[in-house]
Amino acid sequence: MATYQCEKCGMSVNATCGHCDAPLENDALELPDGSEVQISKCPNGHGKIKSPLCCGQDMSCSIG
Repeated sequence: MATYQCEKCGMSVNATCGHCDAPLENDALELPDGSEVQISKCPNGHGKIKSPLCCGQDMSCSIG
């Protein structure tokens, strides 16, 4: 399951799909300019979200 943590305050969240309740998986989305955005996606194909925000910045998620 993707666990996002705020590097500033330490708050963390776990994410599941609202449609099927499956734990979301960490992934990356490549943008047209070649940069990557960290995302979480439903393993059953129900969609994906950008990483959550906390303290005005993206929360990070370790891959692994």
